[in-house]
Amino acid sequence: MANSPAPALALYDGDHDELVSWTRATSMRAGLVLRARIVLMAAEGVANAHIAEALGTTTTSVWKWRNRYEQAGLAGLVDAPRSGRPKHLDHTAIITATLKPPPKKLGVTHWSSRLLADRLGIGNATVARAWREYGVQPWKSETFKFSTDPELVGKVTDVVGLYLAPPENAIVLCVDEKSQIQALDRTAPMLPMRIGDAEKRTHDYKRHGTSTLFAALEVATGQVTAALKPKHRRQEFLSFLRQIERAYPEQELHLVMDNYATHKTPEVRAWLAKHSRFHVHFTPTSGSWLNLVEVWFGIIDRQAIRRGVFTSVKDLNAKIRQFITGWNDRKHPFVWTKTPEQVLAKANPQRTSETRH
Repeated sequence: MANSPAPALALYDGDHDELVSWTRATSMRAGLVLRARIVLMAAEGVANAHIAEALGTTTTSVWKWRNRYEQAGLAGLVDAPRSGRPKHLDHTAIITATLKPPPKKLGVTHWSSRLLADRLGIGNATVARAWREYGVQPWKSETFKFSTDPELVGKVTDVVGLYLAPPENAIVLCVDEKSQIQALDRTAPMLPMRIGDAEKRTHDYKRHGTSTLFAALEVATGQVTAALKPKHRRQEFLSFLRQIERAYPEQELHLVMDNYATHKTPEVRAWLAKHSRFHVHFTPTSGSWLNLVEVWFGIIDRQAIRRGVFTSVKDLNAKIRQFITGWNDRKHPFVWTKTPEQVLAKANPQRTSETRH
C-alpha cells in the first residue's frame, strides 16, 4: 500500500552527527537541511507519508532522498555539478561591450542592463554587477566645457592665489548677479510634509515677474552684501558697486568677477579707475565656477527660492532679504583648498576616451 511504513533507513557510521549539524547550521542551504531531516526521520522508522506531511514535501521527494542516501551516503544528498555556462563571467568583456555604442538598429543612445544582457546572452543582474564593480553608469550623462581663454593660466593663478593667500589688510569679495529669479506662485496650496510622506506641490504655477539679485560674498567670513534690482544693466551694477563702497569705506577691496559684459562697460571701467581701493580680478572665459559667490547662489536657490511660493516680485524680494539676514547671522568662511596646478589639470582640455581612431 502507498502509506505502508518503510523499514528504518540504516545510516553510515558517523553520519548521524553530521546530518544533525546540517539541520542546525545557519549557513546551510535550505534544500540540504530538508534532505538531512528526511534521512534522519527515515532512520527513526517514520513512515514516508508522515515524513512528507511533517516537512511539507511530497512522498516522491522522500523516496528520492532515501534512495540517494542509501546508494551514496552524504554525497548522494549534494547536488552534482551542472553543465552549462560557468558561474564566473569575465566582467571586463561586459564593460568592453558597454563602452561601445549600441547598434543603430536598436535606435537607443545607450545600453540598459536588459538590452546588453540580451545581446550577450547573459542575465541582466550579471551586467548590473559588472557595472557596479567598474563604476560604469550608462544611464548617466553630465556636461562639461573647457575654457578657451588664452590667459587661462594667469587668471586661474591670480584668482586661486587670492583665495589661498589674500593680501594683508585687504578684503576679497566675490561679486556677481543672479538674474531672472522668477516669482512663482503655485496654483494650489502646498501639502506639508508628514511622517512617511514628502512635501507636495503642484507642477503648474503662476508667474508674477522676475528680480535680479546682486551679491558680494566676503570670502574670509561669508558675509554677503546684496541688492535686489528689477534689471541687471550697467546702471544697476554701478549702483551696487557704490553700495559695496559704502559697506567697506576704508579697506582695500579685491573683487573677483566673471566676464559678463555689464562688468566691463566703459562706464564701469571709468568708475573703477577713479576708485583705487577697488582691484578687479576676472575669472577665465567659461570659468565663472571659480567665483565662490556661485556657491552661495546655489545655497540660496536650494534653501529659499526653488521650493518657495511667491505671490509677487515684492514678496519674492522680501523673502530673499529675509534669507540674507538669516545667512549673515549664521555665516561661515568659504575655504578654497585646490592649488592653481590642481585646478588647471581639470580646466585644460583632456581626452575623454582612450579609443584610437
